Amino acid sequence: MSEPDRQSALAALVAALPEFDWIKEAPKVKRLSRDFHWFSPVLKHQLEEKFAELAVRPRDENELLAVVAACAKARIPLNLRGGGTGNYGQLIPLEGGVMVDMTRLNSVTAMGTGTVRAQAGIRLGDLEAHTRPHGWELRCMPSTWKLATLGGLFGGGFGGIGSINYGPLAAPGNVLSIRMMTMEETPRIITLQAPDALLLHHAYGSNGIVLEIELALAPCHDWIERLDTFADFPSAMAYADALARSPGIVKRQIAVFAAPVLDYFSDLAEAQIRAQHGVISVTGSESDGLLPAILAQHNGRNALHFAEGENSGHSLIEYCWNHTTLQALKVDKTLTYLQTAYAVDNYHQQVLAMEAELSDEVMSHIEFLRDMNGALTCSGLPLIRYSSPERLNAIMDIYRSHNVKINNPHVIHIEDGKQGMVRPDVVALKSACDPYNLLNPGKLRGWEVRETLPAVHIPGVN
Repeated sequence: MSEPDRQSALAALVAALPEFDWIKEAPKVKRLSRDFHWFSPVLKHQLEEKFAELAVRPRDENELLAVVAACAKARIPLNLRGGGTGNYGQLIPLEGGVMVDMTRLNSVTAMGTGTVRAQAGIRLGDLEAHTRPHGWELRCMPSTWKLATLGGLFGGGFGGIGSINYGPLAAPGNVLSIRMMTMEETPRIITLQAPDALLLHHAYGSNGIVLEIELALAPCHDWIERLDTFADFPSAMAYADALARSPGIVKRQIAVFAAPVLDYFSDLAEAQIRAQHGVISVTGSESDGLLPAILAQHNGRNALHFAEGENSGHSLIEYCWNHTTLQALKVDKTLTYLQTAYAVDNYHQQVLAMEAELSDEVMSHIEFLRDMNGALTCSGLPLIRYSSPERLNAIMDIYRSHNVKINNPHVIHIEDGKQGMVRPDVVALKSACDPYNLLNPGKLRGWEVRETLPAVHIPGVN
């Protein structure tokens, strides 16, 4: 489509749906076209000139359906936006078009015993505020839970707080079903049960429009947040590992930070944590009395300790997962990060080895979790003193030489990052639900080779 034809089609779209909440002013549209891709200097350079041309905030599903149908008929690309807290440029349009802000589709549609169904645009903090009075909380959520949406976590996230118990979001049993809309001239509404529902997980909204997600929940606990400090990294790691391995200690979050990561937590400076190695943990109040003895065994010192409501500042959760990177970038914008996955059978040794080899250039940040099979392990979000793309790639190769997996956060294509491969089932869903390649075009590499992939039957879809 030529540029004049494109602009004519966009104008006709607005004219056909005049009562909708369109955003046409270029600065506002550009702002809605941004996420936290600038965590990566590589993506920042590649995506800095990529924006939508028009944005809209549908008030309900009927308005969304009308926008989708009109864009499909006019062959206008469409991208979906939640809270805009992603780190890989997931929502940034490579081919312009319409940005759909989903945050008004934010209702809880069903609450069961240990389950909840909600619209994709609901913020995770609001969702948990709804479930907690019923005695339930989210099994896992990102450190950005106050802003991040349910659809954003599903479409571009991994896991986070709570993954120490329940693994990543994609682990069996966490997501129960999704309700989705196709990107067609006459959009279809389809419900997919797990595991087929996971075909849309971490696909950046490229193979279907998620309307609602049904989650399994966890029983509520009264949580205690604490930051403990250590003079050396091995002691910090051993203390965190002891907490993670203690089956009777109720826990929701355990993270380890090598010095000088805590120096970047400027809001916590009064706790005298500078030049220290640290562990942030979130444990149940019933287990809180057990931690001082374990801390003493590892020569640690408690720097911060509070229950919910006792702290006037940020939750310590907001210094974990990729909030660690954000806190550091507030102080030093030359830093970047990686995503590493350690081996179940020797993660402790791998972590210590990488810290010893790269500590002049890489600052270790470790998050404990269960893997897809339920085994205890850890992943890393280390801070990198960035110098060049070549050196960044060399650092990744050093990790790989130690059998540490890299989920590269500095790439545009879904398959080059966490997904790791072209998946015929993911591409088959896109072929069936987005036949004109209008949803987030350019992000799914498998679309370009779809004709060479084996056919996959997805019940109820194709």
